[in-house]
Amino acid sequence: MSGFSSPDAFTLFQQESSGVTYRIPALLYLPPPSIFLAFAEKRSSPDDQDALYLVMRRGIVGPGGVQWEKMIAVRHAKLPGHRTMNPCPLFDPTTKTVFLFFICVKSNCSERWQILTGRNAARLCYVTSHDHGKSWSLPKDVTEEVLGKDLKNCATLAVGPGHGVRTSSGMLIVPAYLYYTHTRICGLPVPWKTKPHSFIFYSDDYGETWHKGSGLWRQKTVECEVADVSCGNGNDLLYCSARTSQHYRVEATSSPHSMEFGEAYYNKSLCEPPHGCQGSVVSYQPMEAHRQEDELDGPDESKESCLKRPATSWLLYSHPTSSLRRVDLGIYLNKSPLVPSSWNQPWVINEGPSGYSDLAVCQDDHSFACLFEGGQGACEKITFRRFTVEDLLNNSSKR
Repeated sequence: MSGFSSPDAFTLFQQESSGVTYRIPALLYLPPPSIFLAFAEKRSSPDDQDALYLVMRRGIVGPGGVQWEKMIAVRHAKLPGHRTMNPCPLFDPTTKTVFLFFICVKSNCSERWQILTGRNAARLCYVTSHDHGKSWSLPKDVTEEVLGKDLKNCATLAVGPGHGVRTSSGMLIVPAYLYYTHTRICGLPVPWKTKPHSFIFYSDDYGETWHKGSGLWRQKTVECEVADVSCGNGNDLLYCSARTSQHYRVEATSSPHSMEFGEAYYNKSLCEPPHGCQGSVVSYQPMEAHRQEDELDGPDESKESCLKRPATSWLLYSHPTSSLRRVDLGIYLNKSPLVPSSWNQPWVINEGPSGYSDLAVCQDDHSFACLFEGGQGACEKITFRRFTVEDLLNNSSKR
């Protein structure tokens, strides 16, 4: 093993002098025995088409911090003749199984080529681990199982990247997106009618089978993450945050006890840089003392206050905070997830170039972790940082 994380930040993946680059972070926290699994893509260059395979590091939480094991390759997460991309892990505590989803894309096939030709070259796959990431199963391809009849109009697809979730009801949910060919002429796709849409797929039998769920079909959205929002009346909701190229983040929530998303909307409290950027979202159950502090703020008889009462979860969201470029990664807090305008001003945890990120909640000790791209350039390194709920509350402010 090598290295302890400081209270501030610890570099897990570093760009090499040969040009080898590590991109697309994904982070998973496993409750007792308290282990972090950090994933990334290894690429021969920063370009998407130069992705090779997935790598990971295991972090063991101890009294002195997090002790990180050396980087290893997830060798089984691969199909012959394909590059592996977009790590997206989730954990089922019932079966003690870690699922690691990813896509395998045919070598030399770019996303642009797939969209222009309408010929999907991506496969949706996963591997599993029953020993906290020490070993992994052979890959399973679930492309046809998940997409079904939609596969014929799928120009390309991807998962996450980031993490999936297990809901309070036991549902396993994976965020994804596809480019859907809406119009064909003489059997050929019309490229400007091929549009991206975020969606989820799920399992209600502990990962034995997987099914395509609800999607965001009115806006053009790509990379997304979801969070399970608990409500005081038992009507849990699913929240989705999706990347766009239209200056603002798109949000949507499901109806109670359903995974069907309602109307999606642009949230003008959450900016996007040009062309957008991936972001991460997690839900957190605050301590009773923090809930009581919110109640002491005083009564509010507005329409928004009626929406605030059902949600007992908070949402955290990580994303670059500039609308001009990918810089200054921030952590946003929303104590009232059903109120779009209630996001706090972000707490910037990485000044300067910042890219993709992934959040994890350590509910057992009321702390969080973020794995994010940054450095002199947004692709120079991937850094791990832990912080407590007190850190978050002390550094975030209301709008």
